[in-house]
Amino acid sequence: MAAVRSRGWKTGDGGASEYTVVQIRLHPTREQAELIEKTFGCCRYLWNKMLSDVQEFYAAADVHFIPTPARYKKEAPFLTEVDSQPLCCVHQNLRRAFLDFFRAPGKFGYPRFKTKKAGKDSFTVYCRQYRTGPSVYLTGSGIQMPKLGLIPANIHQRPQRGWSLRFVTVRRTATGKYFCSVTFGREAKRPEKIPPVPERTLGLNYSLTRFYVDSQGNSPVLPSLEADREKLARMQRKLSRMERGSGNYQEQLEKIRLLHERMANRRRDFIHKESRRIANAWDAVCVRETDLVELSRKLKQGGVMDYGFGAFREYLKYKLERQGKAYIVLDRLAPAARTCRVCGRVNGALDTHSRVWSCPECGAAAAREVNTARNIRDMGLEQYFSRRESA
Repeated sequence: MAAVRSRGWKTGDGGASEYTVVQIRLHPTREQAELIEKTFGCCRYLWNKMLSDVQEFYAAADVHFIPTPARYKKEAPFLTEVDSQPLCCVHQNLRRAFLDFFRAPGKFGYPRFKTKKAGKDSFTVYCRQYRTGPSVYLTGSGIQMPKLGLIPANIHQRPQRGWSLRFVTVRRTATGKYFCSVTFGREAKRPEKIPPVPERTLGLNYSLTRFYVDSQGNSPVLPSLEADREKLARMQRKLSRMERGSGNYQEQLEKIRLLHERMANRRRDFIHKESRRIANAWDAVCVRETDLVELSRKLKQGGVMDYGFGAFREYLKYKLERQGKAYIVLDRLAPAARTCRVCGRVNGALDTHSRVWSCPECGAAAAREVNTARNIRDMGLEQYFSRRESA
């Protein structure tokens, strides 16, 4: 199945480039699957060797130096069996990881060694233009890649005219399926920004039970995952009673992985459709800067990460920006939940157990989550225009 995963913009000296990513399912032959697995292993080996040498160079000479992949091919001849492009990407990725760490150590951690048990193997191949044609391209029955040849794939969605293939990333899921993320790009002008107005702006307030409540008082229809959660709990209890490493244990573990994948696909489908619906219907969206990780630690009953509100915000952001619409993030310290929309009083305490919010000053009553969503919209617009005036 093909699916558009993300879109974005990148500004350079020659103008703005627009990117879109299409994910397709690969069906490699046995020989192609073996070569893909070899490429995964070579990339993992090269990353670990480079990282180890960087640490040794720095400890011995106090110099930060990353060797190139060509240095390792003599001591590890198996690196020549795979395409050189993924190996070059490993070098660039490690270099970028160190640059991010030196630029913002609090946000980006120090690069770590990779293990096979992590189950996050992938490699990237860039498309090169030669006189005989591009090195990577789509056909009617699959995708052509260096050394791998034509990999069969079901491509249900193709780029429009003017898009060119830039690079592909091949990965393997925990259930053993192969996917390819194909990135297309084109030179284009950024869309004209649509100025936000209160009538065309939506405020979103995160809700533990309803995913979100908007400033109109609406909430989405959530996909039912209760049956899958109960089934998952039964399967995990059954797994705990099996002998680790046995055939039955591996078979049960594979069933659990498939169920996890099914739940993740349903969740991703929901947030893609919901973010698209909002991005098409509104000119601006205001959300609060909520730390979901910290919130999940405080709420012992859990459920904060069940439907992926963090990913929903990221999807909504790029879909709005691609249309020139505003995505406004309200400061997390703003008292949106404690402010009365009628009189503007900020209350000191908030009863989180009550769904009705009553103002002790003017006596106005409203649904607590709806009142918060409307305040997020109003405060977000005020913050947006004040920052534009100061800039």
